[in-house]
Amino acid sequence: MVVDAEHVLDAVRPHIDRGAVPGATVGVLRGGAMSVAAAGATQPGGSIPMEPDVVVRISSNTKPIVAALALTLIEDGTLTLATPVDVHVPELADRRVLRRPDADLGDTVPAHRPITVRDLLTMRIGFGHVLDGSSPAVEQAVAAGLGFGPPHPELPLSPDEWIARFAALPLLDEPGTAWRYEISFAVLGVLLARATGTPLDVLLRGRVAEPLGMADTSFRAPADALPPAYQRSGDELVVFDGAGSDSRWTAAPAFPDACGGLVSTAHDLLRFAGMLLAGGSPLLSAASVEAMTTDTLTPAQRAAPSAAPFLNGGGWGYGVGVAELPDARGGRYGWAGGLGTLWWSYPEHDTAVVLLTQVMPPAGAVFDAFTDAVESALG
Repeated sequence: MVVDAEHVLDAVRPHIDRGAVPGATVGVLRGGAMSVAAAGATQPGGSIPMEPDVVVRISSNTKPIVAALALTLIEDGTLTLATPVDVHVPELADRRVLRRPDADLGDTVPAHRPITVRDLLTMRIGFGHVLDGSSPAVEQAVAAGLGFGPPHPELPLSPDEWIARFAALPLLDEPGTAWRYEISFAVLGVLLARATGTPLDVLLRGRVAEPLGMADTSFRAPADALPPAYQRSGDELVVFDGAGSDSRWTAAPAFPDACGGLVSTAHDLLRFAGMLLAGGSPLLSAASVEAMTTDTLTPAQRAAPSAAPFLNGGGWGYGVGVAELPDARGGRYGWAGGLGTLWWSYPEHDTAVVLLTQVMPPAGAVFDAFTDAVESALG
């Protein structure tokens, strides 16, 4: 069957028509040929059409791009997977760990070992979401403005201030033992900037965006570029972030957020996906791509209460989710963004696909229709 953007978009159109999302952009890269198509509008009942070249907030689709950036620094010897984070971020030396994730902040023991670069990439730093109860440490992290919600580029903290607040908290788990979303990548962003002496936004532009021709991928959007982003409130969509100059993404952030701060386009994301499908050229080695897209987790780590809802039956490599398809149809890797973006690559089929909407939380039926259309065609 045909796998191109218009074909896949046909599966999404009914959900646009019923108002699940105002509009959507779909991109397909197959056998080196790229197609991008869009339908609907930028706002509910609006007259401004969603366009194939629309710039959107990609939230957690930032993570794979930052992971690739980290791997370029590993390949050139600036870092290794085993490098202790405290070599460049001394604030994180001599970590203490809570006896239980729900323990009081003072009920700690010394960590068995330092946090490493591998721990950051695999989100086994020892801190993140707790979905099976309360945690005073996470509550304190939220109160300190450290994340645990949608990206906020207006966060006033500098990277040094952010890491100082994080360092004041104990870990929930021993480093390397539990997969927890998503604060590891905020720490990773601080580490990459410290290790190179270069601000994260500048580093990412020079190391990833420019070599791959991702001209619209940045922590800051042009003033007239962004459509509105929405948040569900019952049956209504309310504005989470405004359009154009009313967007919080049009100013340079004090803290470039490696968890979810980037904006991008379907074309740019497909260029990134195409690099991985091509074995990493011109950015990474084939060995780095294989490591990035191979599951690193144990069955117990995948099944843990705070991991399983995010991983949805799959595993985690370096910055990407990985899964096997049923019926021996090969595997896929990629990730989703909480503001309504989704990327999957199917290496056995030399195919990558992206879906861009701007509704939070993402409409599950839209994501399912998109993924089902692609995988049915591939099958």
